[in-house]
Amino acid sequence: MKKPSNKIKGIICILLSALCFSGMSSFINLSGDVPVAQKVFFRNLVALFLAVVVLVKNHEPFRPAKGCLKYHLLRSSAGLLGVFGNFYATTHMSHTADAAMLNKLSPFATLIFSALFLKEKVKPKQAIAIAVAFIGSMLVIKPSVSNVELVPSLAGLIGGLGAGAAYTTVRYMSSKGENSRFTVFFFSAFSVALTAPYLIFNYYPMSRQQLIYLLLVGLCAAGGQFSITAAYSFAPSREISIYDYSNIVFTAIEGYLFLGGQIPDALSIAGYCIICLCAVWMFIYNNKSDKRLKSS
Repeated sequence: MKKPSNKIKGIICILLSALCFSGMSSFINLSGDVPVAQKVFFRNLVALFLAVVVLVKNHEPFRPAKGCLKYHLLRSSAGLLGVFGNFYATTHMSHTADAAMLNKLSPFATLIFSALFLKEKVKPKQAIAIAVAFIGSMLVIKPSVSNVELVPSLAGLIGGLGAGAAYTTVRYMSSKGENSRFTVFFFSAFSVALTAPYLIFNYYPMSRQQLIYLLLVGLCAAGGQFSITAAYSFAPSREISIYDYSNIVFTAIEGYLFLGGQIPDALSIAGYCIICLCAVWMFIYNNKSDKRLKSS
């Protein structure tokens, strides 16, 4: 029997990652009215435990690569902001798929931050895709004074921007030889350290079911992080990144089945289509650009 290619392995891993992160969104909602900071704490506590186990098992050092400490701090700050924004949006928006879609603006944000801080040139067609994707996000956010979900929507947008900034920093550290598993460990430890004081002084009593849901949030988040790391070790981003948008499909299905029959409105669906089409177009454009560079 023929073994699957690395690209197929990468696609399977990124689909698994998307499924894990959609599960995380569902369990965030199912955990109920637990404060966002408490949800973030448990999300990272489980990831921290698993990251420690992986580093110990692989006999890898608990220290950053030379010159990367300040970038870990920057990545962790941006990443934590992204997680708070995403969790707040997921908790307070009536449709989890809306929150998930806003978080999927992160690849476009990565292009912007890469241009600003890594001095990577954004091509005109990429700039157009970013602008159109932003217009799509406005259909999801529906900015108006009468929109009761405006604040959660903006939090979701900030979450996507924070994730984009974090990914930019991770990519820079990878080019410097940083271990991706240590990056997961550092971010998880940083997040636990910053959210722990909130629990000490403002702990919200939880039922056993809520605790189980939050532990599942952490388990799904860790599964998503390690799966997406594995995916990009099998195949480059240009070949498999588009499959990450399956997260929106998974989240929408779970929202309908497990969260009271959630169905996004027409404007949100139009926004999803615009953002996803921009992502597909960028995926095709980047692949064509890579092929031209290789043939020249």
